Amino acid sequence: MVSSSNYKKTDKKNKDKSKIMMKKLRSFIRTEGSKYLKDGNVSSIGIGYQIKDGKPTKEIAIQFTVKKKATTDMLESLNTTLLPESIKIGNIDVPTNVIEREFKADYRLVQEAITPDRKKRLDPILSGASVANVNETAGTIGCIVYDKFDGTPCILTNWHVLQGSKGKIGDEIVQPGPFDDNRTHLNRLGKLVRSHLGLAGDCAIATIEDRNFSSEIIDIPTTVEKLGEPELGDKVIKSGRTTGVTHGIVTRVDTISKLDYGGSVGEQNIGGFEIGLDPDYTPDNGEVSMGGDSGSVWIFKTNSGSLTNVMAGLHFAGEGQGNPMEYAIACYPNSIFKKLEISLQPPSDTQRVSGTGYDENFLSTQIPLPKLTPSNRKKMYKENGSEVIDYTHFSLALNKSRKFAFWVAWNIDGMNIRKVSRKGILFVLDSNIPNEFQIGNQLYVDNKLDRGHIARRADLVWGNLKEAKKANKDSFYFTNIVPQMDDFNRSSSGGLWGNLENAVFEDTDVEDLRVSVFGGPIFRDIDREYRGIKIPLDFWKVIAFVEDGKLKAKGFVLTQNLDELEALELDEFKVFQVALTEIEDRTGVKFSSKLKSVDSVGENLSHEPEVLSKRKPLESSRDIDWS
Repeated sequence: MVSSSNYKKTDKKNKDKSKIMMKKLRSFIRTEGSKYLKDGNVSSIGIGYQIKDGKPTKEIAIQFTVKKKATTDMLESLNTTLLPESIKIGNIDVPTNVIEREFKADYRLVQEAITPDRKKRLDPILSGASVANVNETAGTIGCIVYDKFDGTPCILTNWHVLQGSKGKIGDEIVQPGPFDDNRTHLNRLGKLVRSHLGLAGDCAIATIEDRNFSSEIIDIPTTVEKLGEPELGDKVIKSGRTTGVTHGIVTRVDTISKLDYGGSVGEQNIGGFEIGLDPDYTPDNGEVSMGGDSGSVWIFKTNSGSLTNVMAGLHFAGEGQGNPMEYAIACYPNSIFKKLEISLQPPSDTQRVSGTGYDENFLSTQIPLPKLTPSNRKKMYKENGSEVIDYTHFSLALNKSRKFAFWVAWNIDGMNIRKVSRKGILFVLDSNIPNEFQIGNQLYVDNKLDRGHIARRADLVWGNLKEAKKANKDSFYFTNIVPQMDDFNRSSSGGLWGNLENAVFEDTDVEDLRVSVFGGPIFRDIDREYRGIKIPLDFWKVIAFVEDGKLKAKGFVLTQNLDELEALELDEFKVFQVALTEIEDRTGVKFSSKLKSVDSVGENLSHEPEVLSKRKPLESSRDIDWS
């Protein structure tokens, strides 16, 4: 008689052997699989249970799918070769199966949605709803994800839904897709920001700019909170734009499929796994997926059929026309999340705790915050009813239509500046402010635009160490950032503009080494639009300080030429010293009468904003009048 402990030891030994074998098989598919796809008749290769007499067994096999099964005498006419009956992996002969099956990206045939809401304009948007590039047809929103660096919320779906062979990064994305509602001018959702098509998957993300969003999934009472790794036999469920809710079982893993995406893209090898229908939940039409389901998220179920919150994969293809569409292909979650640099949760450091903000009594005489003209106040974002948003050592007023600050006000304590590193600190959206009123990383990718601080990081890092570190981090919120040409910081004017605060300390006898500064962009209707955002051409700055017991205020304007984003001459940056009243006229930002009354330079300057470019710019800090 054999003891139960021996059974357990044998069972564990067999499981260990199985894991080792699967690891070797996966390595083989990754390194050798693409070679078999060079055969025009082979449509995919993967790992599955061997099929005998039309039924799956428990024996592992390498499975090939082909466009057409052929006898030996037909091989030449199909321009194909005979596939091996087994493949040697290490010292083991692994059997093969050849199955007639071809996959197509699920967007060519677009049918009526089962749930009408799936193809309507939704606010908030939901997973399972129609979406597409403005020039494509319709696919499905998979789930809500976040840029792992700046926390920008995005939708996740397929490359061929959001980009396609004729699309490009920056294209407009609409919800629902154009096939479901051709009034695309009313349905803008955001812009395509990242995509990938290859062995890592068929995947893309787009920003959510003109809509609210929810993590809910249409007709499936769960949300996606974790990523999983599918194995043979796993039960899964999805919510697609066309077929609605369908249930499946993982039938092949580590599969490489060859799909024709048309146009200049042509055939591509895409990595993923295969899903067949769950026989316990056979849909009326017998289809696990149809055109328009592309981008759906597959979610794991337990063996008992209960829902989980774990993502199994991103659906991207079903069997092609002429085949009973009972199988689908999905991308592995970890590979696409890594490739697209996304997360299911926003970075923890994107949550802002309100700081002390700008201090009106920082100098020996009170300097109030700026005000806005009535027309500008209509465009101002209010946080909990307040027109001023406070951070550590600085405050700002946000223009919700232009998505940059009207003004930023900050204090500099020159006696208590600390050397604090910026290493590891990322530019992030302010999660306390709706994303529709901010500009994130999408504006600065793959171009010559830099993220320019309005309130300089170096100005803010003072006080005790904890306070300085918080100010350091707060300075990287996108609400304190404006676009500047990357050549700007290397130009002489860029150095002057960025060092105005340093110059006042070096060239004057500043009382208590304390300075208050105001700055921001100058918004104009003629500002050039780039990626759907009007880029400010000019910027302003006002420096207030006390010298010899007297309050002083000096105004400056920076002009940067953005006419040529691809080619910019350094001498196109110019800095001018101007009157505070001129800044008011140009910006609609109003300073206190006390501040304007101590602008001695402004009193001597002619008030001619329309001919600023004809004036003599400052060449160095020696040209500044600090009197």
